[in-house]
Amino acid sequence: MSPPAAVMPAPVEAHRFEHPSTFVQDAAPATKAGEKVDKWADFKFEHIRESTVSRAMTKRYFEDLDKYAESDVVIIGAGSCGLSAAYTLAKARPDLKIAIIEAGVAPGGGAWLGGQLFSAMIMRKPAQLFLEEIGVPYEEEDTYVVVKHAALFTSTLMSKVLTFPNVKLFNATTVEDLITRIDPATGKIRVAGVVTNWTLVSMHHDDQSCMDPNTINAPIIISTTGHDGPFGAFSVKRLLSMNAIEKLGGMRGLDMKLAEDAIVKGTREIVPGMVVGGMELSEVDGANRMGPTFGAMALSGVKAAEAVLEVYDERVKQNME
Repeated sequence: MSPPAAVMPAPVEAHRFEHPSTFVQDAAPATKAGEKVDKWADFKFEHIRESTVSRAMTKRYFEDLDKYAESDVVIIGAGSCGLSAAYTLAKARPDLKIAIIEAGVAPGGGAWLGGQLFSAMIMRKPAQLFLEEIGVPYEEEDTYVVVKHAALFTSTLMSKVLTFPNVKLFNATTVEDLITRIDPATGKIRVAGVVTNWTLVSMHHDDQSCMDPNTINAPIIISTTGHDGPFGAFSVKRLLSMNAIEKLGGMRGLDMKLAEDAIVKGTREIVPGMVVGGMELSEVDGANRMGPTFGAMALSGVKAAEAVLEVYDERVKQNME
């Protein structure tokens, strides 16, 4: 199973950087044979004022806030499922503005380690096709493959996602609520965006003065916030509280063989305007926990992207009404 085919945007030519010891050594004066040369003696960074650094960061961030206030797709959660969805969408549709909202400072979710404190990442076949797509090497076993360190998968996928010019990651930012509309034809809720705030502010609403949030409009959302926890399963729990879905099934006990198939097959738009994937879906469907195997996370992200593309034009039309 592989992501939809699309032409990758032309890579931006990287600035050539010489190792400091090389350019310092080349500039060093001649010395007598046998004498050591201090390669770093004349090393010096270019001049900069502190305010320049501040302006360089804040200018770009606020430009991004302005640009992505109206997004085409918002992905909640930058774990393995959310990042896989972002990669698939950004590659298939470079014309879409894709905003990723991640509550943690470090994106990647639980995919930095394979399980417990063990580093290897296990993916059952045919998930190795996605590894091949993004260029992550693996060791092949009988019915599964092994990436030597989960961080290799996560960092490779993340670097590819963040390289796309149509993707912006807002990390240390959480989704506090959903923007909703009532469909005049059905009288049911349609999701039309997200309500955001700094994660640290969200965590302290009860013991500090309330700080109102910000918003991002989008015709469709992909929610991949994981199973129930401090920020987990947020979107589906919010939909339940609004009576947009009847009940939550609750994640079942660990069964890898049942869980991975169920998560990939079940990834879908659960209410108009919201696709749910990854372990958040287990809270809706009552699917089993899968534990330290990650193929379903990657392929659920691929399927989530495909689900978005199936309904995107219709949701855009509704969002303009």
